[in-house]
Amino acid sequence: MTFRLFGFFVILLMSSCEDKDQAKAVSPEIKVVKVVQRDTPVYEEFVGQLYGLKDIPIRARVEGFLDKIAFNEGRPVKKGQLLYVIDAQPFLAEVAARKSDVAQAKTLLVNAQNELERYKPLAEINAVSKSDLDAAQASRDAAISNVDAAEANLELSQINLSYTQIKSPIDGLIGKTEAREGEFVGKSPNPVILNTVSSIDTMRVQFFLTEASYLRIVKEYISEKGKDEGKGSNERESGAYKLELILSDGSTYDKKGKIDFINRNIDPKTGSMLVQAHFPNPDGILRPGLYAKVKVEMEFVKDALLIPSRCVSELQGQYSVMLVTDSNTVESRQVILGGKFGDLVMVSKGLSEADKVVFEGIQKTASGSKINPVIIEFESKINPE
Repeated sequence: MTFRLFGFFVILLMSSCEDKDQAKAVSPEIKVVKVVQRDTPVYEEFVGQLYGLKDIPIRARVEGFLDKIAFNEGRPVKKGQLLYVIDAQPFLAEVAARKSDVAQAKTLLVNAQNELERYKPLAEINAVSKSDLDAAQASRDAAISNVDAAEANLELSQINLSYTQIKSPIDGLIGKTEAREGEFVGKSPNPVILNTVSSIDTMRVQFFLTEASYLRIVKEYISEKGKDEGKGSNERESGAYKLELILSDGSTYDKKGKIDFINRNIDPKTGSMLVQAHFPNPDGILRPGLYAKVKVEMEFVKDALLIPSRCVSELQGQYSVMLVTDSNTVESRQVILGGKFGDLVMVSKGLSEADKVVFEGIQKTASGSKINPVIIEFESKINPE
């Protein structure tokens, strides 16, 4: 009986050792990805506001009651198209009065001219004194000045009369009217700016760069310009960065933009600099007043190292990945990240182009553990090139 029990325990012990050896021999299959190396642009996003290429306020330049609105709100208008009509009766009366002043001044000029012509031959034979001739000459000169002043006043009154018909200064899109027929306009607090006409075939986007971002762009531009001087130019080399516009619904606008203006100074209150770009808008999708994110290429990194964002773990501001060694051992490796875009992240320090990192099943691995790596090809949703 004792011998049988001893044999049973020996068999049980041997079976347990075999199970342990099999467990040690079987390593879990873990999906891993290779580090990708490629030339990569680094982007930053800035909040911007859109304006028309031209946003022209339509002003009431004279006071009066609004007689007519001659356009449809929110519709395209042509340059020179009649928009508003202000009551012209007071201005017509003013023009008539100024015409009368001109006629009177011209009559006085004729009399003064005739008087001078009579005095000239008499002065030559000393029939009148020299002072009488000078007085006649002065009267004629004063009469000419009076005619000039009367005609200037008439022209001013005619200009004011023309302001009663307000026309579009450009081709564009007109907005909602700020005054209705019958309202008194042209004097505060009544409407002075009646509307705005915007040219929207091209849109302006204004946004602000921080000092650091501005310096990064400038240094990158100077560096690229120095490298490629004398080799011809393209849009990157010439500093004409292509911008992208991300709309409020998260979609990316299908036309690219260019920076056309950088302000001369940095605002000391905010530490930022105003930048303006323009985007073509042939379909009229973009409208003045919209907010959007401007995606700006800040620098272009040669041979950048890229991995999927999901491979990176973060703890108290420190980033790490699970590196797979040549012996299929998992090793925790701290890394320093560069730019982030989409589902990819750039690694500035900590990895090389030959490394592999754990992609899926990070929770199942620990530093020092053995795995059976299954290399997969990660398909990014965003092409960083």
